[in-house]
Amino acid sequence: MAHTPSKPKKISEIELDLVKLIPYIGKSNSALSNYNGALSHLVNPNILLAPMTSKESTMSSRIEGTQATLTEVLKHEAGENFDGYKTQDIQEIINYKNAMSYAVKLLRERPFIHLNMIRDIHSVLLDGVRGENKARGEFRRVQNWIGPKNSTIETASFVPPAPNEIMDYLDEWEKFVNSDYDDILIQLGIMHAQFEIIHPFLDGNGRLGRMMIPLFLYSKNYLSEPIFYLSEYFEAHREEYYFHLRNITQDNNWQDWITFFLQAIIEQSQNNTLKINEILKLSDKMKHIVQETTKSQYTANILDAIFAKPIFTTTTFAKDAQIMNKNTANSILQKLAESSVIKLIREASGNRSNLYAFEELITLIDGD
Repeated sequence: MAHTPSKPKKISEIELDLVKLIPYIGKSNSALSNYNGALSHLVNPNILLAPMTSKESTMSSRIEGTQATLTEVLKHEAGENFDGYKTQDIQEIINYKNAMSYAVKLLRERPFIHLNMIRDIHSVLLDGVRGENKARGEFRRVQNWIGPKNSTIETASFVPPAPNEIMDYLDEWEKFVNSDYDDILIQLGIMHAQFEIIHPFLDGNGRLGRMMIPLFLYSKNYLSEPIFYLSEYFEAHREEYYFHLRNITQDNNWQDWITFFLQAIIEQSQNNTLKINEILKLSDKMKHIVQETTKSQYTANILDAIFAKPIFTTTTFAKDAQIMNKNTANSILQKLAESSVIKLIREASGNRSNLYAFEELITLIDGD
């Protein structure tokens, strides 16, 4: 058991047997390149892949203990109300999405990752949710530790570096992130793990560290869009994920961590590429169905609206599809529901309008 702050290896001291990693290096770079090829063929990735971003936000938050599902998040964004605890979970997930959007904005203004940016993203991540009073947007000045609920520093499974050492580690981390390295994906694996080991904040380290993965790849021009998520893989292999991170701090075993990380890149790249291709097929299919069903001049707008927000009310649909006439919007939705493109999941009552779901897309994205 850990009782005192750890002194992890500096990045410059990490030793890897690159020869043993060659098969993983080749496969992971190839798989991610294929994914980026599929990504770059999307005319409007931010619209078509918006639910994938919601899925990542849900999965990354779930690793930290939230229980909300993707469908619940989409319903909440469409105006559905949940109990207080569930609403807190959902707000953490929405904050993840907001922090990611803000990070992309910062990267487009200054195309490199820096510590001030990290603090700013952290501030958005914890805004108004559990943990917001734990020095939001500030690197920690007190000792923290990782362990089961109600554990003490004596019973902790891991005690990160002492507060007075954090900046030395972070300064090296920042230089490393922005340096040229032999292989970008190995660099990415080191970057992610070292951030989690430093644990620079009192809360939100896991989510922020996972968010850095697509941001890093985008900052290196390795992806055409900052849309690549590993949380689904990490959640499915949660014990292995934490096992390899602990082995770095306990045994300096970077080799097995990098092997695990590159395997994650391979499998998630392949999975995401399949999903993108399926989304494209669905989009092409829906172009014809929506046009035939509605005979509407708004077909392109309708498709953008239901792909970006696959759970929606009549009101939000009309706004997102830019259909000013409410009767026209209602008529279109009725036709789409009758042809089973969308499904009515809650009838209007009182001040609440009908709630619809584009279930084929949700099933494709969620896979649950």
